[in-house]
Amino acid sequence: MSINEEINPWKIVSDKEVYDNPWINLMEYQVINPSGGKGIYGKVHFKNYAIGIVPLDDELNTWLVGQFRFPLNQYSWEIPEGGGPLNTEPLQSAQRELLEETGLVAQQWQLIQTMHLSNSVSDELSLLYVARELTQHEAEPEETEQLQVKKLPFEEVYQMVQSGQITDSMSVAAILRVKLMLLEGKL
Repeated sequence: MSINEEINPWKIVSDKEVYDNPWINLMEYQVINPSGGKGIYGKVHFKNYAIGIVPLDDELNTWLVGQFRFPLNQYSWEIPEGGGPLNTEPLQSAQRELLEETGLVAQQWQLIQTMHLSNSVSDELSLLYVARELTQHEAEPEETEQLQVKKLPFEEVYQMVQSGQITDSMSVAAILRVKLMLLEGKL
């Protein structure tokens, strides 16, 4: 049997909104699944892009941001990241996030990856950037953020991914992508 990638095999029987706030919307669907059986499906719609930035200076140092992540109930070291409104150019959101969290301003920006963060339950789209030609300014964290910022050699940060010390998906993907780009001479 051939699968047509253009045809959605899921049939929606009914839907209802379960939860809504300024950042996310949760829908519950009664469905007929691809094999013809009845089922239920939940979908989290994100009202922002997920934006991540790997700032990289001329000496190949980068910056990590540490914060306690409520959903995980643990501390996490990550690349600078945050949300960008869907009606705003993602690069503008990336520039804002980098300044807010690290105080850095970059003259050169490169989109290095787009990805869906958890496509089995959400439609969240992530855009990952490398920021170069950096100058230091004053950080402007949001009132809800208690951040630690560390400047480290990129190779050390790469090793933190390899050893499992960094587990945030956007950070892992961006750091691995930058490592590959460095090896290929594309950065």
